Amino acid sequence: VLGVAAAIAASAGEARAQEVIPGVKTGGSRNIRLLAHLTMDSVEKTADITLEQELSRPYVYTAHRLTPSGVDAISIKDPTRPQIIWSWRIENPDLHKGAGSLNPIYLKSKGRYYLTNAFQFRPEGPDNDLGAVVWDVTGLPDPAKVREVARIRDPEHPGGFHESQAYKHSNGQALLFTQSSGFFANAYDIDKVAAGGDPKNWLVGRVPAPEQPSQGPARSAYHDFYIQYDALNKRDVFYGAGAGGYHTYDITDLANPKLITSASGISGITRGHTFVVDPTGRYGVVEAEYQYAPLRIIDLQPDTTAGRGGRRFTGARVIGAWNADWKDLSHNHVIRWPYVFASAYED
Repeated sequence: VLGVAAAIAASAGEARAQEVIPGVKTGGSRNIRLLAHLTMDSVEKTADITLEQELSRPYVYTAHRLTPSGVDAISIKDPTRPQIIWSWRIENPDLHKGAGSLNPIYLKSKGRYYLTNAFQFRPEGPDNDLGAVVWDVTGLPDPAKVREVARIRDPEHPGGFHESQAYKHSNGQALLFTQSSGFFANAYDIDKVAAGGDPKNWLVGRVPAPEQPSQGPARSAYHDFYIQYDALNKRDVFYGAGAGGYHTYDITDLANPKLITSASGISGITRGHTFVVDPTGRYGVVEAEYQYAPLRIIDLQPDTTAGRGGRRFTGARVIGAWNADWKDLSHNHVIRWPYVFASAYED
């Protein structure tokens, strides 16, 4: 992407198709009015984006991938005039190889606000074991009050963190879940990270993968995951996409995750990519990263009813599939029950 834009809907009679970048690209339907466009410093270097959710904190965070890798904080207090109010770039940027900065996440705990960002650097440069950097951003909009509090490293499982997610556990802990090059996902307590001390104490749980990668040791167990509270059963549940398919764990006891069910052995899928579930946790919408793959809907409730030929299902199973165009690749999606919003590379 070339930058960050904000838009609102307007009446068809008021708005016109507009130039997004003068002299480069025109477009837009008549019922959308561009409020502002913030040009970033280079092409194809803006990765993930996250927004704080409190109206008193109108801040957007974007990852600046490749070289130089870093993070930017953008104020949208005035949506018509977005401004970069703080930037960070890793030291010796030209020595750092690979995707670099990927995945900003923010957490709130005990009145403090934390920004984390996941990194993946290749072994021919420094920081191959760096998974994430953590900043205290409570003092924004004053950039002088932003401070780095920790760097999360995993020298035993180098390669960094491709994905991360924030989750407020039912026990009150504000957790950062991260992907790893190992056969598990990590759970870090952000308060322990901020307090410093022995980094081994920051890690409060690891969610294993019931199946190891089938495409060689370089492939990690999980790609990404989704975590939510199961109110009906009063438990915290981890939904992981990765080796073998899609796996669900009870993580109420972080030290002892318990496998609930797996959707594996699905035709055409040896590795899951994205796993999102409905608010009840009954149905999952899952994606696999190959061109002709549809989005699949799986029933996560173990089913022992007889199937075709008398076969009995004992785990999660596919009950539906959808694709806008079989030639395309559906990539990411979110659920706002009862709707699924899906995106594809060509649609």
